[in-house]
Amino acid sequence: MTNQQPSNAVYATQVAPLFKPFSLGKLELRNRVVMAPMTRSFSPNGVPGSDVAAYYRRRAENGVGLIVTEGTLIGHPAATDDPNVPNFHGEAALNGWAEVVKQVHEAGGRIIPQIWHVGMVRKVGSQPNPEALPIGPSGLDLQGNKVTEPMAKDEIAKVVAAYAQAAADAKRIGFDGVEIHGAHGYLIDQFLWEETNQRDDEYGGSLEKRARFAVEVVAAVREAVGPEFPIVLRLSQWKSSSYTAKLANTPEELEILLTLLVKAGVDIFHSSTRRFWEPEFEGSELNFAGWAKKLTGKPVITVGSVGLDGDFTSLFTEGKGAGNASLDGLIDRLEREEFDLVAVGRALLVDPAWANKIQAGRFDELIPFTPKALSSLS
Repeated sequence: MTNQQPSNAVYATQVAPLFKPFSLGKLELRNRVVMAPMTRSFSPNGVPGSDVAAYYRRRAENGVGLIVTEGTLIGHPAATDDPNVPNFHGEAALNGWAEVVKQVHEAGGRIIPQIWHVGMVRKVGSQPNPEALPIGPSGLDLQGNKVTEPMAKDEIAKVVAAYAQAAADAKRIGFDGVEIHGAHGYLIDQFLWEETNQRDDEYGGSLEKRARFAVEVVAAVREAVGPEFPIVLRLSQWKSSSYTAKLANTPEELEILLTLLVKAGVDIFHSSTRRFWEPEFEGSELNFAGWAKKLTGKPVITVGSVGLDGDFTSLFTEGKGAGNASLDGLIDRLEREEFDLVAVGRALLVDPAWANKIQAGRFDELIPFTPKALSSLS
């Protein structure tokens, strides 16, 4: 990947595939640019305010086709360990989100919430509900330490119902779909991953059994929203505790998992990787999203350091930022239909006008992702 760019006019022509419309049923997007979900903790007591609405509106005004909100919390007391992460339950929070939807739609954008439960990532005694113990399939944290007891089946049923209620509320207040967060070592992923799921009942053991919780969540969400409301599922192989972790070691294993999820009701897979250009399995250049599309035929979103010359972890591990990088490889893959949509995270976090600048070929005006830029993000 290189920082050398052609003229603005030539560059604008080259990136044109990124700005073709996309439609899935009633979901119509003006382009293929998706704002990736990024936790910000800017919602005191879990309620998104006018600043949150303005934040998302700015991205819609500047050409983003689809916004996926930061992770929002389903109605369960142990869903988070941060009181400033937004809820997706309760009248005050849902009213706040209704205003976000209104602002984004007025700006010509489309928006879906990402609904989320952190599971065993939560520490014992964390706010906002210090009395609530973290929950997970086997009570194991991501390092394999026993913290709590495994979730009982009645608790599993309650959590599945909470996902469904959040999705129903998303539809009711005007969102354009819903994304279920099943990646990065959080609750759904903890059921999928054999390192954190040591159960010996119908929710553990084989890959098919480990997938049961995810399948039940998707199926309940589908029942709650009906057949035409888009359901996106975010999946990853990697975990916050292990970048080399795998849910599926082969395409055949991945096909087993994805097929179950498609049957349950997934419309779009949001396939999370740290670097979109890296192949998922040996013997093929396809990335994780590319394999998801090949195996299911469903639309897919790719993500992972798009437009940047370094992966996101450098900011946290080394205090580094990232420069802007060419999109040539991304556009080539998009034109080959390896994936359908492209999620942009940090680049859009620091530069609300990223999409419009890219479309116009104004590469030299892009704001680089640096700690200083991050501290003044708007």
